[in-house]
Amino acid sequence: MPLSFGHELDPRARRLLRTLISQYLSDGEPVGSRTLSRSSGLDVSPATIRNIMADLEEAGLVASPHTSAGRVPTPRGLRLFVDSLIELQPLPFEEMARLRRELPPGPTTTRDLLGNVSVLLSAMTHFAGVVSVPRQADFPLRHIDFVPLPEKQVLVILVFSDNQVQNRIVRLDKQLDARELEQAANYLNTHFAGLRVDDIRTHLLRELKEAGSELNRLLASTVELAAASFAPHSEGDDVLVSGQTNLMSYAELGNLERLRELFEAFQKKNELLQLMEVCARAPGVRLFIGEESGFTALDGCSVVTASYGAQGRVLGAVGVIGPTRMAYDRVIPVVQATAGLLSDALNRAATAS
Repeated sequence: MPLSFGHELDPRARRLLRTLISQYLSDGEPVGSRTLSRSSGLDVSPATIRNIMADLEEAGLVASPHTSAGRVPTPRGLRLFVDSLIELQPLPFEEMARLRRELPPGPTTTRDLLGNVSVLLSAMTHFAGVVSVPRQADFPLRHIDFVPLPEKQVLVILVFSDNQVQNRIVRLDKQLDARELEQAANYLNTHFAGLRVDDIRTHLLRELKEAGSELNRLLASTVELAAASFAPHSEGDDVLVSGQTNLMSYAELGNLERLRELFEAFQKKNELLQLMEVCARAPGVRLFIGEESGFTALDGCSVVTASYGAQGRVLGAVGVIGPTRMAYDRVIPVVQATAGLLSDALNRAATAS
């Protein structure tokens, strides 16, 4: 729905819709005309309220459950509420202090930090905390070492700027001795420490092309080693999820088949990864309500995310997944503040390295 839709409602309709949604988000029950009359502060007759509610229902903003005379907001109504009917406030000082206190203060690997963030988001919101993990190649290389192994194999030890260490075993076309491996490591560490893997590969290929025949022989082995060492590498899960079981306590998601689909999506992670990648590409906060995510498993859920990064590069997104009946005015600032603090921590780590 366009953000301007809310301005097509007259002030009374806007106020009643805001009151209805706030009440529903608070207690989860359909809201009747009598409750709206008491809570909205409008001096209008019950008949007028019923007429306005009928108009809102016709517009697709509220719906009447079969078992109740009251009404509940639709995903379209919730979208309008979030976009134009609530005023978001900065996260309260106490909650911001908790976030700062519970994020690891000292040196840690990025993956450990992200795992901590997903747990923290879950604890702060009582929903599922979700964090996408950047490729290790997105971080500058700090140091590389090679250890010779039998049968033309080499143990590659990669140390990245985020303190993550990767060990890989690569197979070469010919056996290289310890001296040749040391020369290659010294060359890479001297010329390319502080660059990302993709940049190192590009530089090496250009230098190989421009170098004379004598240097070519040295570079040829180095390029072969680098090509094998920096080849695309499976790094495990690309999305970290914490607190999935929190969602079992919400009646809206209590259907067993519904939960099975949702937990299956958490386990497979393919659709979740696609969604988080979309969120990471857009700055600021992203919100998907119900079917807006495009993934059937997340129908009935809301997904609130914010991108994070370091040194001017977007690295991923953090967020929460919960029922559509969530306190958006609190959850959105929590996610936004967490993404900001995570970016600050990654920038500090990059500066320290």
